[in-house]
Amino acid sequence: MAVTIFTMTHKKFKEPEDKIYMPLQVGRACGEDLGYPGDNTGDNISAKNCYYGELTGVYWVWKNVRTTDYVGICHYRRYFCTEEGRIFNENDYLSILKDYDIIVSKKLKLNFSYFDGYECNYNIFDLVATGEVIREKYPEYYANFEKLVHENGTYFGNMMVCDKKLYDEYAEWLFSIFTEVEKKIDASSYDDYHKRVYGFISEFLLMVWVETKGLKAYECKVGMTTEKYETRQMKEKLAEFFREKDLTGAKAFFLESLEKRPDVLMEASDITGELKLSMQVIAVCELEKQILGESVIDRTQEFEELVRYFNRLNNVINAYRMETVQPEDIRFLQEKKVSEIAIEASVRLFCTEEEELERIVEEIKQDVIKQNMK
Repeated sequence: MAVTIFTMTHKKFKEPEDKIYMPLQVGRACGEDLGYPGDNTGDNISAKNCYYGELTGVYWVWKNVRTTDYVGICHYRRYFCTEEGRIFNENDYLSILKDYDIIVSKKLKLNFSYFDGYECNYNIFDLVATGEVIREKYPEYYANFEKLVHENGTYFGNMMVCDKKLYDEYAEWLFSIFTEVEKKIDASSYDDYHKRVYGFISEFLLMVWVETKGLKAYECKVGMTTEKYETRQMKEKLAEFFREKDLTGAKAFFLESLEKRPDVLMEASDITGELKLSMQVIAVCELEKQILGESVIDRTQEFEELVRYFNRLNNVINAYRMETVQPEDIRFLQEKKVSEIAIEASVRLFCTEEEELERIVEEIKQDVIKQNMK
């Protein structure tokens, strides 16, 4: 049984040595030739890449690949892998697919419903129009679409591996929906990021399709070989603001970047969590400056140290929640002179109930007082 995994790319990259991974340049019809096979041959929609993203490659595989038993989609920097981080080989895929219908990414768990998140970051009319097409064209899927769109999960990256026949069934379903959605919406005026409306919505629709069909899905870890360019660029710029102790500039830059690329805080982009921690740095240091006149950024301005400080603080707070706090945790709070402002902000990341928040903050205060008396 043959497995072929198509690695979707729009830039040059270091290819995996395993020959089951085949690079496919998406959007080749409107981009420079990178030297890889492109999605602009045979039956294709390569010219729609600005609206479809990696889906132009998904379409090409559907229409033009006939020589493999199992087929899959990954990205030039995202691959299915073991929990230890080793990229899957053919035996891994075949072993899993003996017992499962399809391999997909682990669900992203959002802090809000998919609908609310989409409405906040994109044009909600596009998602509603998609639901209308599903109701008209595939009514058996609509109830599940409506249910899941108001829950907080989604797959990401349009990554999947399955039998080619099942893959073709999915692609026919997906693109027949988008053919009709194209008649209802106009994304031509969107910026380059938001134009990729079909690529965004399809991540969620894969989950709708899998769950409605009752497929046995293996939700797999996705490993990153390189950090996303936009993520690295943001961190480097934030580091410049922190070195200058310019919290106002850092906040303005962060909000501006988030408006342009709301996906940068998603787990699949912010793989180290350092951008989320940067938000915490900015918010806490601003409050400390306003109320106390000084903040942790007056003691250190290095990005790595600030991130390490707040990551350690969050781990301590979580230990209090789980009642696993250790003496070294209390010493950290005492030796680093962690402010009550920073402690309360961290607790709020984990606790929604005011009663629990107050209990943890008070417990920490008492422990630090005891530590200072030693």
